[in-house]
Amino acid sequence: MGAGTGPGPAPGPGSAAVPAPEPSAVPDPGPGTAPGLGTAPGPGTGPVPAPDPSPVAVPGPSPVPDSGPGPVPGAGPVPAALAAPAPISAPAPAPGEPASRGGVAALSLPYQVGAVLVLAVVAVVVCVHLGMVFLHVTPSNTVNREHAEAVDGWIYPEFEQNWKLFAPNPLQQNVAVQVRAEVGTADGGTRTTGWYDLSAEDGRAIDGNLLPSHTQQNELRRAWDFYGAAHDADNRPVGLRGTLAEQYLRRIAVLRLERGDAAGAGGVLERVQIRSRTSNVPPPPWSNEKATGKPAYRLLPWWTVPAGETRGGVR
Repeated sequence: MGAGTGPGPAPGPGSAAVPAPEPSAVPDPGPGTAPGLGTAPGPGTGPVPAPDPSPVAVPGPSPVPDSGPGPVPGAGPVPAALAAPAPISAPAPAPGEPASRGGVAALSLPYQVGAVLVLAVVAVVVCVHLGMVFLHVTPSNTVNREHAEAVDGWIYPEFEQNWKLFAPNPLQQNVAVQVRAEVGTADGGTRTTGWYDLSAEDGRAIDGNLLPSHTQQNELRRAWDFYGAAHDADNRPVGLRGTLAEQYLRRIAVLRLERGDAAGAGGVLERVQIRSRTSNVPPPPWSNEKATGKPAYRLLPWWTVPAGETRGGVR
């Protein structure tokens, strides 16, 4: 005889009526049971109420704001060096100021004043230099004759201009400047060195050099041209520039001799003598010109070297 939850069989004749069992209370489903769901009927249990037909709202995932890479669960705190940097916002410009400034305007007021003064000085020097060069190369007129001393003092010897390259008959000679010295030895005697070819030294420094210096190309050549223009055929100075040209050429020669250690150990340069060696450039085969191959020399007098010019220059 099994236990059921419904009504029992009908009583037969002469049988006593069997009372219906009382419905037992539904046990508490306990934690973890979904709301609205009943338990399965067991033996001796009463009727189970039907489940609630209303839908059960299951909470979905809540939206997460996108804030960049966050910490990994279980990985611990993120080091400060690896944390995403906070965005840097540019400071807002002050009222009445432009949004951004550059160049001199970005400097403080004292630096702006200094920059303006430097630019003004550079502009003045450039204008003066261009004006002096213009007065030097223009034909003789009232202005350059009146200010000839100031113009010559600015131009010579570094900025002298000439048109020999574009003349109808360009230079057809090779001019080499050579020097020798009289040296005071450590034992009190004197000796005379051989001739040093200074122009050949400059030629060796320029040969094969893609970027030769201005000194190697022009210093010695311009010094000799300056001397020749300021002296007559008897090597007498013409005007005030003659003495300046002599000093300029002598100092270059002494400096080159010191670099070449011409005096030797314990020696002192006492006097120098300079000469030029001029040889004609051979004409091309198709030309009818005739040129002698014998070089010509111009020998200058011995010059005493002042004490301040020894040991490589003026002290």
